[in-house]
Amino acid sequence: MAHRVTITYCTQCQWLLRAGWMAQELLFTFSEELEEVSLRPGTGGIFEVVCDGEVVWERKRDGGFPDAAELKRRVRDVVAPERRLGHVEKN
Repeated sequence: MAHRVTITYCTQCQWLLRAGWMAQELLFTFSEELEEVSLRPGTGGIFEVVCDGEVVWERKRDGGFPDAAELKRRVRDVVAPERRLGHVEKN
């Protein structure tokens, strides 16, 4: 099954570069699992990452922005829970 990720970012806060970098990290790590990573402009301070309809990161709920390792772990838990992420993985 191919999975989809949507990153909604605030245009007022100019978070496009951050969203684009996160998308690149996910596409690189999950090139076999992901069918699509889309960027969706929003407003009001939104930064939200949704994978297959499940919110995996929300800036206000989760307290800021994820680092790449944490975001990869959360996406991995949805798309390939059995997969190890190497050095990103906390033992």
